[in-house]
Amino acid sequence: MGKIIVQNILILICLILVQVLICNHIMLFNIAMVFVFIYVVISLPLNLSTGWLLTWAFFSGLVVDIFSNTVGVNSLACTLLAIIKRPVFYAYIPKDDRTKNIEPSLATVGFGVYGKYLFTMTAAYCLMVFTIEYLSFADIEEILIMGMASAVFTFLILLGIDSLITNSEKRL
Repeated sequence: MGKIIVQNILILICLILVQVLICNHIMLFNIAMVFVFIYVVISLPLNLSTGWLLTWAFFSGLVVDIFSNTVGVNSLACTLLAIIKRPVFYAYIPKDDRTKNIEPSLATVGFGVYGKYLFTMTAAYCLMVFTIEYLSFADIEEILIMGMASAVFTFLILLGIDSLITNSEKRL
């Protein structure tokens, strides 16, 4: 478990740096943003206690908020993402002893299950971020368009990140 924690801390630091230095300055067609740092919250092991999961999520969102000047938007959305993590995962795979200690990734559950799980999580996060940012449902059409476009963009980038990290772990 210690090796997994250290590995996730290093991945989180790298992804927060990428988010703050690169991804925050990319807006695809003035509609879609990419949120790479949520990969760590999405890929944390399911047997991690709820308290630790919420702490990881909150602090990763808080660090991005501090460097992005977004006043708690990411920390709230990350915390809500951590709350829905287990129910979303178990919506796509049966809950039993084999899946209790799993670390969600392409290598562990396959593309079908992981793709649905990853897209659901990214869509939920992106819709939460834009809803919190707008603080109103008056522009619901714009929230939905920006949220879903960002979800697709983030989903594709996170699939690439997962395949890179999974391949490097297999090589070791």
